[in-house]
Amino acid sequence: MRIKTALTIAGSDSGGGAGIQADLKSFAAFGVYGTSAITAITAQNTRGVQGVTPLTGDFVAEQIESCLSDIGADAIKIGMLHDADIIGEVAKLLATLPEARDVPIILDPVMVATSGARLLEEEAIATMRDRLFPMATILTPNMPELEILSG
Repeated sequence: MRIKTALTIAGSDSGGGAGIQADLKSFAAFGVYGTSAITAITAQNTRGVQGVTPLTGDFVAEQIESCLSDIGADAIKIGMLHDADIIGEVAKLLATLPEARDVPIILDPVMVATSGARLLEEEAIATMRDRLFPMATILTPNMPELEILSG
């Protein structure tokens, strides 16, 4: 029996309660081998987000290609992408990589942390809506994100 795999594309939460850390814990709890592409590094804890440093879109793409070309993915979960550059690179790869074809995509359009901190640049919302929403099998916005998306 082959072990199922899932790729998470998201930010790193130093507090461990969200992002890459939470996704990998969830995958493991269900017996799924998790791989990751980190989009941003955050300084955060249970009290809030103290800082966010995004990686470049090119480096995020390099991580995704590295995981998919070797390990593959039975599902792809997308979380915090932070900016239009990263969104564009992720969308381009998922549309063109043969390893991403016919793989279900779960998109959590992370825009606002529970503490209220913005995690997606305002000008990136339209890019996400136009480029990634059509690729998603499932969208999972929370209420504040749904309010932003619906106006």
